Amino acid sequence: MTQYTRRTATGLISAAVATFTLVPTTASALDNASAKKLVDALVGEINRVIASGKSEQAMFNDFKRIFAKYGDTSYIAAYAMGNDGRRASNAQKKKFSAEFQTYISRKYGSRFREFIGGRLEVESVRPVKSWFEVKTTAFLRGESPFTVTFLVSDRTGRDKFFNMFIEGINLLLTERTEIGAMIDRRGGNIDQMIADLRNAK
Repeated sequence: MTQYTRRTATGLISAAVATFTLVPTTASALDNASAKKLVDALVGEINRVIASGKSEQAMFNDFKRIFAKYGDTSYIAAYAMGNDGRRASNAQKKKFSAEFQTYISRKYGSRFREFIGGRLEVESVRPVKSWFEVKTTAFLRGESPFTVTFLVSDRTGRDKFFNMFIEGINLLLTERTEIGAMIDRRGGNIDQMIADLRNAK
């Protein structure tokens, strides 16, 4: 996973927050309690998978289901494709979204597998413009605790997280950078990028 300095991470967070304010939102019924409820449920499911003792592939399948249930995966996928999404056909967008969901579950599921023997705990929630920031703390064996933050919105009509930060690493901007690099390596060919995504980590 791409690494950034804390200084860079701060700038990336600000950029992601500014970008999401441009997305049309529905009349918000989301509040501190419902944002916390969503992340409590999400964290509970992640913790159960971590403690399950399942195989790596079985865990990834569980994480894919969890991300689909709790994450605004269509928004995350569209953001990751960035400006290239404007020239992609509807069929390409649909195929990319499906492959991207598997890819992101595998990639970030790998990070959560590192939490085996540990746990996530919800610590705080606060409103930020049209969404809520929910901070959790990851407790791992033999390591200092660190923060995992979820940004939650109800823009789809349902409460979903649309961004996540693990130790300051921004999911949205990291994936836009990496998907853009994959497209560039293929000379702008979106179909080839989608094919490459199947084996990307």
